[in-house]
Amino acid sequence: MCYIFPMKNNKNSKSNRILKSIGLFFGRFFIWLFSTLLVLLVGLYIFFYFVNKGPSARIRDLFVASAKESSVGGVLADIYLSQSEIDAILAKNKIVEVDEITDTSLVTVLSLKNNEEILDNQEIAINSDEEIDPDGDGIDVFEVHGDTYRGKMMVVYDPSRVKVATINTYDLDAPGLSLKQLVEKYDCVAGINGGKYDDELGTGSGGMPEGVVFSEGVLRFGDPSTSYEIYGFTKDDILIVGHMTAGYASSIGMRDAVSFGPTLIVNGKSANYSGSGSGLNPRSAIGQRADGAVLLLVVEGRQPSSLGATMGDLITIMEEFGAVNAANLDGGMSSSMYYNGEDIVPSCTRGYRAMPTAFVVERRDSDE
Repeated sequence: MCYIFPMKNNKNSKSNRILKSIGLFFGRFFIWLFSTLLVLLVGLYIFFYFVNKGPSARIRDLFVASAKESSVGGVLADIYLSQSEIDAILAKNKIVEVDEITDTSLVTVLSLKNNEEILDNQEIAINSDEEIDPDGDGIDVFEVHGDTYRGKMMVVYDPSRVKVATINTYDLDAPGLSLKQLVEKYDCVAGINGGKYDDELGTGSGGMPEGVVFSEGVLRFGDPSTSYEIYGFTKDDILIVGHMTAGYASSIGMRDAVSFGPTLIVNGKSANYSGSGSGLNPRSAIGQRADGAVLLLVVEGRQPSSLGATMGDLITIMEEFGAVNAANLDGGMSSSMYYNGEDIVPSCTRGYRAMPTAFVVERRDSDE
């Protein structure tokens, strides 16, 4: 009797084994990935639970204040605490502003045709042992440090060089420009981020400001009869800080201004604050000394090497640099400083945040 045995298809068998191996690999990979993510999420939940519910009220308050200032981070406090608990924490850590508007007589802008007056006024120029304006470009940049932050202070000795750069049209759906693009659009040498803009949940396009925008003497955005927090320069190059209508700002000769806040120092009086005054976050601020020099401050944050600064920290820094008027600007992911073609303080995202406004520093005639 003759038997015929079917021949095995070795090729198909090998393919099946490979497919099974691939399936097994991906199955194990996804199990590992799911397990890792689950452990991570559980770990984060437990970590933030102890931050919000743990024994340290100071850490809890600082965390809640920091989280509620960010576009999306506030949910990390909402998960664990009731709204009444959050409100109580924020009430204990806040700024109480001085209810005044800048007295222009307290600022005397020096005529900066050369550096002689800068050198003659070193005692009010800056609290630093470093040489004043060593490269002669009318700008100095100084490192600032604290227990939880690092950043840079740019001193612009001629306030007439500082103005507001802005995009051409405002639209919720249109993109704004990065700080670098705004500086280059106005052919300037330096800048920091500017005023408030629509950015709900951190998803805004950067194309719609909030409050007011004055640029080169023109009210570009805002209602003349509405009162806003306004921070900017008059045609006499004096920084005005305070709460006023856009119409009043126009009447006193406002040339370049934005809205944000709060006011940090006005007429030499520093704002009072309770607790830390706020949370730890990236910050930007603008100020002016009695001799007219402009102070542009940016503090890095949300990094292991620099968690960020509080409003109290900003006040302290501005006081140390001799500010008689100063105000907080937009912060968070927008905080950045650009100088001589370089992001010397990049945003905390290490990317390019789109925005509608920036304070920029013009080139001097001798630099062109």
